[in-house]
Amino acid sequence: VQLVESGGGLVQPGGSLRLSCAASGFTFSTYGMSWFRQAPGKERELVAANSTTADATKYADSVKGRFTISRDNAKNTVYLEMNSLKPEDTAVYYCATGFSVHKAWGQGTQVTVSS
Repeated sequence: VQLVESGGGLVQPGGSLRLSCAASGFTFSTYGMSWFRQAPGKERELVAANSTTADATKYADSVKGRFTISRDNAKNTVYLEMNSLKPEDTAVYYCATGFSVHKAWGQGTQVTVSS
């Protein structure tokens, strides 16, 4: 199983970023997928998750209305669209397999929100 995140970077407050996670080594369409983040000195937290067909989703309260998780099963890729970014969104973002149980993780991509 391999998960490779991309799309992180430095963005000003109020800006947007789109993270991607390319998956390989398993049947992507049969797994829910999730995004987590970990800020310095804080525990890793769930940001968003969706089911195999994306008909079920969940979001952290802190990102509801600003972040959107989506997936393209034909491309074995899950996305995290992040809008209206705030400095408190600064963290390393990780994708993981599963909607509720997470067995495989990517290496993470840094998102920094700063002026």
